[in-house]
Amino acid sequence: MSMNGKPFRGIAITTTILSYLSGSTIVGIFSGRWLDNYFGTSPWFLLLGLLVGLAAGVYGMIYLVNQLMGDNHRE
Repeated sequence: MSMNGKPFRGIAITTTILSYLSGSTIVGIFSGRWLDNYFGTSPWFLLLGLLVGLAAGVYGMIYLVNQLMGDNHRE
């Protein structure tokens, strides 16, 4: 890869990581709010959705970084 392509790769990686973290968190929040409205259990599903969304985002980020670093073997 040439030197000119590295800044764009860095931008792409950063954008992907931010998408994992923000996207899964937003989906978790909206899903939790919908479940709270459906069952009338405010704010429990919202909090659960937030935590699940954050956990999914962090897991996706770690998986992506491991794939990019070439550390995809399991011990």
